This record gives sequence, structure tokens and C-alpha cells, in this order.
Amino acid sequence: MAFALYVHIPYCQAKCPYCDFNSYAAQHWPEDRYVGALSSEINHYAQCAPFSGNEISTVFFGGGTPSLFTPESIKRILDTAFTLWRAEDTSALEITLEANPGTVTLEKLCGFRAAGVNRMSFGVQSFHAHHLRSLGRIHNAAEAVAAVDLARQAGFDNVSIDLIFGLPEQTLEEWEMDLARAGGMSPNHVSAYNLTYEEGTPFHKLRTQGVLRQLPEETEVAMFTRPRELLAAAGYEQYEISNYAQPGHRCRHNLNYWHSGDYLGLGAGAHSYARGRDALETGDFGRRWSNEKLPAAYVESVERHGHARTCSEDLDVRRARGEFVFLGLRCLDGFAATEFRQRFGADLPALFPHVQDLADGGLLHLTDDRCKLTSRGLLLADSVFVTFL
Repeated sequence: MAFALYVHIPYCQAKCPYCDFNSYAAQHWPEDRYVGALSSEINHYAQCAPFSGNEISTVFFGGGTPSLFTPESIKRILDTAFTLWRAEDTSALEITLEANPGTVTLEKLCGFRAAGVNRMSFGVQSFHAHHLRSLGRIHNAAEAVAAVDLARQAGFDNVSIDLIFGLPEQTLEEWEMDLARAGGMSPNHVSAYNLTYEEGTPFHKLRTQGVLRQLPEETEVAMFTRPRELLAAAGYEQYEISNYAQPGHRCRHNLNYWHSGDYLGLGAGAHSYARGRDALETGDFGRRWSNEKLPAAYVESVERHGHARTCSEDLDVRRARGEFVFLGLRCLDGFAATEFRQRFGADLPALFPHVQDLADGGLLHLTDDRCKLTSRGLLLADSVFVTFL
């Protein structure tokens, strides 16, 4: 069975004050040693069930700022993976690398393309200078536009950009300008995320102190709905709560997460998930685990043991079916009722009787074939999701 491969590169030139990802600001990083640890971890899992002998479906380099690493390092990782795992056609495989627009050049992008990367994802976040400053970004709007153009010159025909709305003091007009500028650049994919004030981040502390104020709810709702209108007019289809794509350019790696597929996470703090096989007969409904978060501890653990797992969790049937539902509902087309029945041995209403109440309340569209959120359900998605956990 195919699985998605995630590779975490935790280093950044600066840590953004809103970011709660496992990333670390550094002026220098032990690139060669870290890549060696990733290669050793690949070798370890290539001999372990359920990954041994299986096929890679997608690869995603996330961070942190993976574009800080050299193309030679990225090639070394990919070569190791494809030596040990099968892939029907590596040239057709979706291989994504995240990048900060301020860290790329044409030469480097050409190097990434030659290494095998075929999808670039740029963390643009905003085209307004004052918002980029408040977010702690190291690039400016001109560099963001240039990065997409350079990626095209380097041979990338699959480019994604990330944008954030709900920023402190951001206006709806500014957000509409960001969306219009993004559409005018014609990336193949746009992710539009609502800013969240995650505990432990400087932004969360500043909001608690009253220095930063979250936008009024009605403004955030208006901002959430605008991409559906403006990006649709520019030829993008919304296929997930925060994601929009030109036809044929949905992110296959992320779809694997939302479809509850297997994934292997490599690197500091990376998470993995293996779905249970023959769960109804064996009672095995899956397992997840995570790595050491600190890069130095991760490298040392891999060098000693071949892996860096720190904790793991076996999913019981209740947790597994709840996660299957809420992950599937993130996609606009929801999930198939037959797949739920095959995995859990009963129809959705039998195990979650409240789905009819959600449907009657206009939050779910429920048929014999599918279950998905309605337009109103998309606005209240978190409130719907929590009812399945």
C-alpha cells in the first residue's frame, strides 16, 4: 500500500512570532549531519512494517525553511528514499518543497528542479509591507512575486502560494487586494489560512496582554468567504476548507492526510501514521508516533538507534472513526459512505446518530452515498468536527 513521505527541515533564518511549528532560528545549521540522520532514518523505516516494500505516493519537504538547504542535500535525501522504496514513475510523483521567497535564486530553484522537486510552495502570507513586518517575514512583496516567476523560469509547472487572513488590523479591502494579486500571478494552487493565536507564541502573549486584538468575528467571516468568490472568478476551485487549486493541481500529499492515508514523517518533531490492516478482524485501528523535537536530540537519537521516536499511540475504534470523519469533512466533497462502512463495519448514522441533527440544522449534506459539509457547515466547521471526537 502506498504512503506519503514527509521530511521536516526545522531551521529558519528568523522565527515568525505567529508560528507554532517545530522550527528554530539559526544563522548556521549542521546540514550534512542532519541529512545523514534523515538518510539513516529512511534506512530504518525501509525495513519496518508497514513501509517495507511499499510504494511512495508523494514527498513533501516542510519546515522550518527547507529552501535553506542546498539542492545537493535535497537530492541526497530523494536518492536514498527512491533507492529503498518503490515509485511507479518518480517524474510523475508530486514532490513538494516549501520555500521562503527571500531565500531562493534562479540557480537554486534550477538545482531543486534537477534534484527531482516538481512542486514549489512559497510562504507569501501577504503582499502588504506592514503586515509582512508584523508577521516577522524576511521577504517583501516584490520578492514574493519574483520567486514565483523564477520558479517558472526554472521549469516548475506546479507552484503554490500561502496567504494568511485575519491579521491584526488587516482590512477586508487589503485581503481582497492580496487575493487579486495572487490570482494575477496565476500560481497553480493557493492556500488561504486564518491566523490563529497559538499558545506559546509571541502573538498569543501579545493578544493576552491586549497589545494585539483579534479582528471582529464578522470581519473574519467575510474574509473567509472572499477567496471562494474571488479565486473562483480567477479559475480556482475550492477543494478543502483553506485550499484552492487550478484544475488538476490539488495537493495530493495533503489529500492523503485528509483521506486518512498512511504517512511517514522524517526529521525533528515529525509525525507519522499507519492505518490498521483488517481492523474489523484484528482490532488494529492504526497507530501514530512522533520524533524528538529538538534537532540536536533528533540527530543523536537517530545516530544511536536508527530512529528518533519519543512517543506512540494506538488508536481505538472510537478515536479512529471520529478522526476519519472530521478529516474527510475538511474536503468539500466529503467522504464516501461506503468507505466508512468498510472501515468500521456500520453505517455512519448508526455510530454517530447526531449526524441527522447536523443535517437537519443545515450543517451537513447527508445522502446514502456521501457525507459533506454544507456552505453553512464550512463556516462552523470546528464546531461540527468536535462533535465527532
